[in-house]
This record gives sequence, C-alpha cells and structure tokens, in this order.
Amino acid sequence: MPIGDLQAAASLSEISRRPISDTSFAGALEALDAKPYRNSMKLKELRFRLYAAPLIVSLAISTAIAVQVSREQGDSLQRKFDEIAKNASSDPVRPRRTPMSELEVASYLAFNVKDKIPRGLTNPEISMLGNGNLAGRVYVDMDEFKRQRGSGGLMDPLSYVSGQVPLTARGTLRTRAGKGQFQLGSAEILGVSLPKPILQELVSFFSRTPERPRGFNMDEPFDLPAKIREVAVNQGESVIAQ
Repeated sequence: MPIGDLQAAASLSEISRRPISDTSFAGALEALDAKPYRNSMKLKELRFRLYAAPLIVSLAISTAIAVQVSREQGDSLQRKFDEIAKNASSDPVRPRRTPMSELEVASYLAFNVKDKIPRGLTNPEISMLGNGNLAGRVYVDMDEFKRQRGSGGLMDPLSYVSGQVPLTARGTLRTRAGKGQFQLGSAEILGVSLPKPILQELVSFFSRTPERPRGFNMDEPFDLPAKIREVAVNQGESVIAQ
C-alpha cells in the first residue's frame, strides 16, 4: 500500500477535525501539495477527495439516521440470546432457529453492550448483505493504539494516522457443524485500502482478553458458542441454528 495514500488520508482527517471557519480548501490544498508525498498522488485526485468529503459525510449521516436504533430492539435481541443460552443447557439441545435483524443488532451494539466494547473502539455497525457476506464499520482511536503499540518507524503507514478514524471491512462468514471462519474481502481506513497484516494487527490488539492475550486471529476457525450449529447471513437478517 502506498504510504502516500495514508499520509494524505491522515491530513484530510486532521483537516476534517478543525472548525469550519478554520478550514480553507485552498490553504488545505497548498498544505497537502507541500508534503513529501506529493509525488505519490496527483493534486487533482486530492482536490476531488477534499471536495467530495462533505458529500460522503452527509450520505453517511443520512444512512445512520435511517436506521432507528432503540433500547427496545436491543432488549429484544438480548432476550433471544438468553433463550439461545437456555436452550444450550438442555440435554439434548432442542433444534431451534432464531432470527436476528440488522436493526436488532445495531440497537444491541448501541445500547446493551456499549460499555463492553473494547477501549479505543466506538460506534460499531454491522450490515448483513446476504449469502454470508457482512460489512462493518467502527471508529478506531489510533492514538490509543499507538500509545501501547509503539511506532513502527517512518515506513509504518499507521504512523501517519491519528485521532478517531473510521475503519471499514467486508468479508464472508462461513459456518458449519459448530465451527465458523471469517474470510476477509477488503478493508479500508479513511477510505484507503488497508493490507490484511495491518488489519490483523489492529484486530489482535483490540480483541485481546486475559484468556486470549494474543487476540483474535482472522485466519483461524473458531468454535461457535452456545452449541450453535451454524449462522446463515441473509440480507438484513441472520438466522442462528442450534
């Protein structure tokens, strides 16, 4: 991945955090053009990205508003999870299929587990695209990450990114016989393609627990909890089968 792209994205992120009155498009472009990465990206493309940013933000806000999360929807999914856990304790486990909607998941993340999300991550969202495909977005506090991880030097692309930035990813969830595996399709940070090794480093860092000090490995299959046999990801809804 060209380091220049992440440098440009980091600069755009910094510009976007300034008050509107302090942000001059012309001045911003001059500043961008003066950076060492000017040879890695055409100024014309930078202008397009800068002028397109307000439109992209507006579309993102409109999409978020369209999904009306609620405490009731989050509690509905919590009750479903409780029933799944209760059924898992049965001997034998009764065959059971539990649907969960995209809205329920969004509400559950916004209300029920908001305080349990790892420090440094905020506003997680998951979209169910069908045929096992998922898309997600979360805001990552890169300063929190770099404080504990340290710097990888000038050649480390993440050293040029700071503050809370959006990380998006798409992939496919495959499950069978109580096992699951996530196959990454693509990932981006600030709209710039993120190589899998760097994404894995972020995932490992933020998924660490006392039981799993090295965090989650995207390449490794994992056991589904609560005696779940499989999870079918449909468009706008997933179905959990026990």
